[in-house]
Amino acid sequence: MNDELYAEHILDHYESPYHRGELDQPSCRHVELNPLCGDRVQLDLEIDGEQRIRQAFFAGEGCAISQAAASILCEHVEGMTLEEVEQFDAQAMLDLLHVQLTATRQRCGLLCFKVLKTLAYSFDGAGPAA
Repeated sequence: MNDELYAEHILDHYESPYHRGELDQPSCRHVELNPLCGDRVQLDLEIDGEQRIRQAFFAGEGCAISQAAASILCEHVEGMTLEEVEQFDAQAMLDLLHVQLTATRQRCGLLCFKVLKTLAYSFDGAGPAA
């Protein structure tokens, strides 16, 4: 994919993100920081009784890649079950970005993925996680 399409896809999500903000009463919440660059992503999920993601919202700050990736991820995972999330791998997340990233930039693009995986594997239905 050429740089122009990459820039458009990433910048569209960065400038007009999908579900940026916080849920009032999330089923679970987790925050991760990339200490190498300072990117921060918080992910809030509303999960129903069938363990399906009804809503996904993100908050945070950082580079265009980390914030656009969080937007793209929120849009992608809504409707998925936690079991489907467990099967979702890092390469599939990188593929959603439609661009090849250097190893350093992959950390930015996968920060929200790390948060999602933490939530999926730790969700117990009891309420927001710290």
